[in-house]
Amino acid sequence: MKEKNISENKVKIYFHGASGEVTGSNYLLELEAGDGKKTKVLIDCGLYQGGKVCEDKNREPFPYDPASLDAVIVTHAHLDHIGRVPKLKKDGFKGKIYSTYPTKDFANLMLTDSLGVLTKEAAREGLELIYEEKDVQAAMAAWEAKEYEDGFTIGGLSFLLRDAGHILGSAIVEVKLAENADSKKIVFSGDLGNSPEPLLRETSRVKDANYLIIESTYGDRLHEDRAESDLKLERMIEDIVVKNGVLMIPAFSLERTQKILFQINNLIENGRIPKIPVFLDSPLSIKATMVYKGYSKYYNNDVKEIMLEDDDLFSFTGLVQTLETEESKSIANKPSPKIIIAGSGMLNGGRILHHAKKYLPDKNNVLLLVSYQAAGSLGRQLQEGAKAVSIMGETVPVLAKVAEMGGYSSHADANGLFSFVDHSADTLLKIFVAHGELKAGSFFAQRLKDYAGLDATVVKSGDCFEVEL
Repeated sequence: MKEKNISENKVKIYFHGASGEVTGSNYLLELEAGDGKKTKVLIDCGLYQGGKVCEDKNREPFPYDPASLDAVIVTHAHLDHIGRVPKLKKDGFKGKIYSTYPTKDFANLMLTDSLGVLTKEAAREGLELIYEEKDVQAAMAAWEAKEYEDGFTIGGLSFLLRDAGHILGSAIVEVKLAENADSKKIVFSGDLGNSPEPLLRETSRVKDANYLIIESTYGDRLHEDRAESDLKLERMIEDIVVKNGVLMIPAFSLERTQKILFQINNLIENGRIPKIPVFLDSPLSIKATMVYKGYSKYYNNDVKEIMLEDDDLFSFTGLVQTLETEESKSIANKPSPKIIIAGSGMLNGGRILHHAKKYLPDKNNVLLLVSYQAAGSLGRQLQEGAKAVSIMGETVPVLAKVAEMGGYSSHADANGLFSFVDHSADTLLKIFVAHGELKAGSFFAQRLKDYAGLDATVVKSGDCFEVEL
């Protein structure tokens, strides 16, 4: 039998985003076979996000030729993982895009919605759009959905998607050489869930990774217990009722909003809080919740049992969904107490800005942060105690209470990340710590070295590593 050329087993991994930061996920796998033929697959192609939805570096050319790529695999539908896919298409990408079924449906919603925000930003700053509606349509036409555990091959590599438990349809990506059962395995964690989640199944365990690219968003922090967060939310709602105030919850449209609706539903149905108006002021969240309802098979067993009782998980007495702009504006005229859930989760755009501008100056109101707040975002400024902030060109005093809850995070905390790695401790040869700010990534990598004796490296944007499969 002909001996394989060793170069057939070498794969290069390029880190082009979410390296030393938490947005702009963009990793490139490159396999060169002995005959010189290459397989090039991109894992995620997300927007950089911070002070605004579309940071300036999203306009820069890709550090690779999009036309040379065979495919893109998307781990999940948050914009920091999919937001530049239409730009990739616009710049010459001709291959297929792969994800789970829910991720494909969410991506269509998210990319269409973000185009509206990007259009406003581009007009305000006198810049060209990074992509247009036709590019979104072209990307969706090239998108192919897969079920979890349904393997597929791209060139010389085989792929498998497993449940990451982060948001509905989120995936861990496993990579091996095609038609080689003895091949070593590369695993991209994507964003890992904060299991056990109230809605989703637990994060899949990977027990045989050889090379692991892992997120580190909360690599240096632990979340509070979810029961503690539930109690905090209950007390917070009771408090604004007493003070006749407004509770503002900036929330991402995928998972965080549905999780909050689910919990408020529980509190109301069990008589734990008074029935007050709750405004879901996000067209995207309303549409995303409809997608959630169409994929109940992805829920965990506890939620499926609740559904057998004909309970609508995301609806309750007092919930008002405001799709139209005029409906959103009318919320200001509704008497307090009231709860407003609106996007975006980091306050870097969306309807939440109008509510924050109106209600932050009142000490009886509360802004509740339930999402990760990226450096440079308005949410991070408020999280860090800013006494005044700029919103839509105006200086707004911050007299309202700014609170936060870690228990509603959809990301694994430091212990959850460590546990995920530990399942493959006996087989791991190298760990690449990505998708985290430098402090979080460095802390987590050091913990892996000190407590598990593993070879862990914090990656930087532009790094390239070669591994042997």
